[in-house]
Formats: sequence, C-alpha cells, structure tokens
Amino acid sequence: MKKLVAFDLDGTLAESKAPLDADMADLLARLTQVAHVCVISGGDWPQFEKQVVGRLPRKALREKLWIMPTTGTKLYRCTEGHWRAVYREDFSGEEKRHILDALDKAVDAAGFRGEKTWGEQIEDRGSQITFSGLGQEAPLDAKKKWDPDRKKREAMQKAAQKELPGLSVNIGGSTSIDVTRKGVDKAYGIERLVEESGIGKAEMIFMGDAVYPGGNDFSVPDKAGVDTVAVGSIDETRRAIEAIIYCLS
Repeated sequence: MKKLVAFDLDGTLAESKAPLDADMADLLARLTQVAHVCVISGGDWPQFEKQVVGRLPRKALREKLWIMPTTGTKLYRCTEGHWRAVYREDFSGEEKRHILDALDKAVDAAGFRGEKTWGEQIEDRGSQITFSGLGQEAPLDAKKKWDPDRKKREAMQKAAQKELPGLSVNIGGSTSIDVTRKGVDKAYGIERLVEESGIGKAEMIFMGDAVYPGGNDFSVPDKAGVDTVAVGSIDETRRAIEAIIYCLS
C-alpha cells in the first residue's frame, strides 16, 4: 500500500513557474485525504508558496504535505498553521562567491552573453544557485522555444562543471542549470524524505515529466528505486492522481 505520493512541479503539476490551476489544486487537496503528498523541485520556497501552497483549498490536510525546494536540500512542513523550515543545507558565503564567479565564466564559454533576457539570469536560492538562460521572468512561450533539444543547456552545463569540479551542475527546468553540492539530485531528496517522514521507499510513488536518461526526474527510479509514473503532460498527471485517489479510498 502506498502511503506517500511525490511530484515534480514544473511540467508535472503546473506550467513553468505558473500556479496550480483550480482543478489540480483540488485534486492535491483530495489526495492529502488518502495519502501524504510531497512536491520536490529546483525552485526555492517563495516559488512553492506562490505555485502550490497558496493555491490549495481549505480542505487540504496541510500536515500531510512535504514541500522540498531546491531539489530536497530544504524541507518545509506546516505545524500549528504555520509553514516552517525543518532543515536548510545552504552554501556558505565563500562557496556562493566561487559559484557565481564560475557561472559568469561559463556564460562566456557557452556563448550566452548578449542574449535577450527577462530579469536576472542567476538566482541565489541558498542551497542552490540557478542559472536561467532567458532570465527569471521569461515568458513561457519563449522558454519553450529556447532549448527544446537541451543542446544549449548541455553546453552551459559542461562549461560550468569544468569550473566547479567539486559540485554538481545539473540541467533543471526548460531554461535552467542548477548548481548544488555533489550528489544532490531528486534521489538525494527522496532519501532525505525517507529519513524525515519515516515512510519507506516501497510505500512511495513518484510522478514526473522528465523520467528519461539525463532528465531531472530520472534519478528517482534509477538511483532511489522508487516506483515512478512518467507523465507527458499536466492532464496525464491529473488522470493519474484521480486513479490513485480511487485506489486508496
């Protein structure tokens, strides 16, 4: 019997950086009534607050929610009506300066200097530094067209990894590169979730839209060994959640 359902966020529950629609928010609320629910992604807490937490209806059982920003290097829980960080694995100031300098060099090495952008390209998320090729505020249509074959992000990843051999440089969302400590991926986040929740991996199921070699959800089945549902769209996620609610009710 599954006790916890974990989700990627962008492309799985909602469009990139967009809030959950009313139907998805209602489905997640219903899911909390039959299982624990985790959302794990590369965004920071304010993004989760806007996209997920702030969209949930009153009937959602918030004590059964596990919110894991920055690929699981942070965990937020709701206790006594307030959301609090259970842990945060933030970089030191010296580590951040080193990463920012390396990313600046990698932008030149990958040939990204001078491209049209919307907002800042580099964001400090505490435990993760994220480079967004088109900037943090880029419109969805531009993001979808920018790097559909991942070649641009792979070039940036290679350049950044050369500058940061002791850290992990991973392809994130549709335009992003995430820098974390070595070994941090969604499998790492799942391992931390097991520790904090006491729920075994055999009692979990994960859904994501990038469950393929090189995709940022692939480590969950490949390394963590958690049963995984690969979804091709947000509508597919909806149908899968409805099926799980029916099975667990």
